[in-house]
Amino acid sequence: MPAARNNGDESRGLYRLLAWLSPNYPIGAFSYSHGLETAIEQGLVANAANLTDWIADIIEEGAGRNDGLLLSAAYQASRSGDDVALDQIADLGTAFQPTAELLLETTTQGRAFLDTTRAAWPAASLDRLSQIRQGRPTVLPVVVGAAAAGHVIPLEATLHGYVQAFAANLISAGVRLVPLGQTDGQRAIAALEPVLAKTADQVLALRRPLDHLASNTVMNDWCSMRHETQYTRLFRS
Repeated sequence: MPAARNNGDESRGLYRLLAWLSPNYPIGAFSYSHGLETAIEQGLVANAANLTDWIADIIEEGAGRNDGLLLSAAYQASRSGDDVALDQIADLGTAFQPTAELLLETTTQGRAFLDTTRAAWPAASLDRLSQIRQGRPTVLPVVVGAAAAGHVIPLEATLHGYVQAFAANLISAGVRLVPLGQTDGQRAIAALEPVLAKTADQVLALRRPLDHLASNTVMNDWCSMRHETQYTRLFRS
């Protein structure tokens, strides 16, 4: 009997995680390209291979990995009930955004995720996060970490799901912008699988994830800055 109950808990957690990280979850992820629109405009990304390499760098060396670190730290703080640490992690998450548009991208989605999840999937951890932040901007990975902790969804599953969703959203933007066929998009997701798994596993192995925040994606940051004044834009970042 206990084993069946545990399996049921795991299934419910997986169901919630899949719902939250689905492209249909109403946080507006489809409207952001993370600077990719400018990279394509400048000819830096022109085909499926370029797109795969560009996103792999973001995952391994930039926002993908950093989001994982912030998510892990927020998850641990939420599970332990450390409100001071959770607030500091959220502040660090906003301070670490390299451009105004990337800050808008993650905090707008963070706000939408918090509001939607509190309404549809309530948890004390999300209520506490809302009280702690008092309307101040909060980056998406911190909110996802708090939600997963509150619903007792394993950190490992949450991290792997988050980085996959992060990459899938950028691939979706690339498919529309380059443009590429849907099959090319799926080839890119398949090629990125080892990068995503490696990045999530590296984050999971760290006892103090925030000590490892760093970024080495200068060209992506440059593209994000250029995007602010790009004449024709389909995306908000």
